[in-house]
Amino acid sequence: MNDEYGKRYPLGQKMVSINKKSVSETKLQPIAIQQQTKKSWTIEDSEQLYGIEEWGEPYFSINAAGNITVSPQGASRGISLDLYELVESLKKRNIGLPLLIRFSDILADRMERLYACMNRAIARYNYNGRYQGVFPVKCNQNRHLLEDLVSYGKPYQFGLEAGSKPELMIALAILEPNTDSSETLLICNGYKDREYIETALLATRLGHKPIIVIEQISELHTILQVSKELDIEPIIGVRAKLNSKGMGRWGNSTGERAKFGLTIPQILQVVRELETSQMLDSLQLLHFHIGSQISSIAVIKDAIREASQIYVQLAQMGAKMGYLDVGGGLAVDYDGSKSNFPASKNYNMQNYANDIVAQIKDACGRSKVTVPTLISESGRAIASHQSVLIFDVLGANHVSLTTPQPLETEEHLVLSNFWETYQSIKEGNIQETYNDAIQFKEEAQSLFNLGYLTLIERSRAEELYWACLHKIAQIIRNKADIPDELQDLGKIMASTYYINLSVFQSVPDSWAINQLFPIMPIHHLNEQPTARAILADLTCDSDGKIDRFINRKDSKDILELHPLTDQPYYLGMFLVGAYQEIMGNLHNLFGDTNVVQIQMTPKSYQIKYVVKGDTIKDVLGYVQYKAGDLLEIMRCRTETALEENRITLEESQKLLQNYESSLDSYTYLVAN
Repeated sequence: MNDEYGKRYPLGQKMVSINKKSVSETKLQPIAIQQQTKKSWTIEDSEQLYGIEEWGEPYFSINAAGNITVSPQGASRGISLDLYELVESLKKRNIGLPLLIRFSDILADRMERLYACMNRAIARYNYNGRYQGVFPVKCNQNRHLLEDLVSYGKPYQFGLEAGSKPELMIALAILEPNTDSSETLLICNGYKDREYIETALLATRLGHKPIIVIEQISELHTILQVSKELDIEPIIGVRAKLNSKGMGRWGNSTGERAKFGLTIPQILQVVRELETSQMLDSLQLLHFHIGSQISSIAVIKDAIREASQIYVQLAQMGAKMGYLDVGGGLAVDYDGSKSNFPASKNYNMQNYANDIVAQIKDACGRSKVTVPTLISESGRAIASHQSVLIFDVLGANHVSLTTPQPLETEEHLVLSNFWETYQSIKEGNIQETYNDAIQFKEEAQSLFNLGYLTLIERSRAEELYWACLHKIAQIIRNKADIPDELQDLGKIMASTYYINLSVFQSVPDSWAINQLFPIMPIHHLNEQPTARAILADLTCDSDGKIDRFINRKDSKDILELHPLTDQPYYLGMFLVGAYQEIMGNLHNLFGDTNVVQIQMTPKSYQIKYVVKGDTIKDVLGYVQYKAGDLLEIMRCRTETALEENRITLEESQKLLQNYESSLDSYTYLVAN
C-alpha cells in the first residue's frame, strides 16, 4: 500500500470535483459470482449439506429427481411419497400454501419404536414388569391426531396424560374405557380444583383408570374429601421435585424452585396423612419430570438413580407402589449431530430405555421391592416427526452488487481510497482490506451527514463497500479457517427470502426460545444452491424472521438456497409436530394454516382429513368483529363517496366485491 493510500484530508476537502455523470447514466455491471465448485452437484451433496440423513432417518430422504421423499412407515418398509409431487397434487385440490402435512403412519411408527425399545430393555435385563406409555395431551391437542394416536396405541395399552381440566375433558372422551383385557392409564397432572378431582374419580365408574398425581399438598385434602363423599377409592401419585438438575432450556424443571411437584418433606407429609386416614394403599405412583428435550443421557441417568431410591423407600414405608412415571424429556435430534447440543441428543431411544430399566431393576433388587410398571410421557419423541410445514418463497431482497466503475476523473479522497482498496483485494490481505472498507464506509457516512458528500457520492461509496465485501466473501467462501473478524461476513452478505408464513403462528418456538428446526428446499436438490439467505415472514415485526439454522457444529446463520425463478419455490420445515400448532398466536392476524392428514394405503396414499386454515373472517371474529357489520360500514361509505362524486359506480362495486371476497379468503398470500 503506497503512502498516498493512507493520507487523510480535512472533512469536506476534495481533490477535485466529482464527475457529474448521474447514477442513471452510469452503467452498472453485475458482479459475476465466482463459484469454486465441482463440475456437477449431486443429491449426495445435498444430503450432506442439509444433514437429512441424520435428522430425517428413517422417514425423509432425497430421490434421483432431486425431491424430498417421505417414507411414513420407515425406509425399510412400505412405499415412499415424493413430497414435491404431493404438494402439487394438494394445490390442484385447492389446498393452498402454507400447508401443514401430518403423516399419521409416522405417528404409529414412533409409538411402535418406543414400545419395541422398552420391551427389548425389559427382556435384556429380565425385568419382571412392563412398560405403559402415555401421551401428554399438551404436546398436541388436535383431535384428528389424538384419535389416531389412541387407535394406534390400543395394542400397547397406550394412555393419555392430562395437564389441565380442558385436557382432562379431551382425554375422558377420546380414551375408550378399559375392559377385562385392557388397562389403559389416564395420568392426571397439573393443578387441580374440586371439579377436576371429582370428574376424574367419577370416570372410574365408566371403566377409566385415572391416577391423580399430587402437585401440591392442598390437592391431597380435596382428594380425601371427595373420595369419601363419592365412596370411590382413588389411585394417587406424587410428583417429586428431584435434586438432580436438568439441562438446556427446561433445566429448571427440577430442584427446590421448580414450578411443579413436592419436596421430600412434603412427600413424607402425604405419606403420614394417608396413613392417618388409613388410605396409604392409595399411594401407588411416583412421578418426576426433569424437563423437555434432555440432550444428555447423563442427566437422565442421574434423575432415574435418585427417583428409584425415592420409589423403593416409599414402598418400604408401606405405600402400595406399583407405577414409576419418568415423565418426558426423551429428546429429538433436530440437527442430526448426535451430541448434547440443545437441538440434539447424545443417545438413542434404545440407550434411553436400557438406562431406565437397568437402574430401576437394580434399585428394586437391592431393596427387595417389586419392580414397578414403567410409564413415560414421551410426547416430543412421538409427535415431532409426523408433521411437515410446507411454504413458498414470495420474493427476495439481495445485497446490491454492481461492478464499480473505474475513476474517470479524480474524486473525493474517501472514494479514491475506496477504489484502491477494492482493486487491491487478494487472498493475502483480506483482513486488512476488510477493515479499510469498514473505515471508509464510516468516513463516507460522516462526510455525508456533515454535507461534504453528495447523494451520488454516498451511493458510490456504498457500491464500493458492498463490492469489497463481496470480493472478500468469494475468497473465503471455501476456506476452513476464517479469521474471527470475517466470521459474520456471510450473514452480512446474505439475501433475505420472504416466505409465505407467520413465524409467530406456525413455529412460535423458533421465535420465543430460539428452537432450531430442519429447513430445506423440497425440490431442486440435484442442483447446487448458490444463494445464501435468511428467511423473513409476512408479519410487520422485526422478530418475524429465521436467521439460525441447523448445522453439524453448533448452528449457522445462513441457509443455502437456490436462486429464484418465475417458478414456485417450496421450502419444508420438519419435525414440527410437537407444541407448535397449539402455541401459535395471531400476530398481525395471520391464522391457522391449512392442514392435511395423509394415511398410507397398500399402493399409495389417501387424504384422511383436510382442515381448512382460518379465513380473514375467522380471525376478525376472534377479535370481536362481525364480517356483516364491516361490510355494511363499507357499503355506506361507498354510497357517500358516490353521492360526492369521489368514486364511480363501477369502482364502488369493485371495491365492495374485493372486500367481501377478501373476508372469505385465506389469511396468507397467493403468489402472483
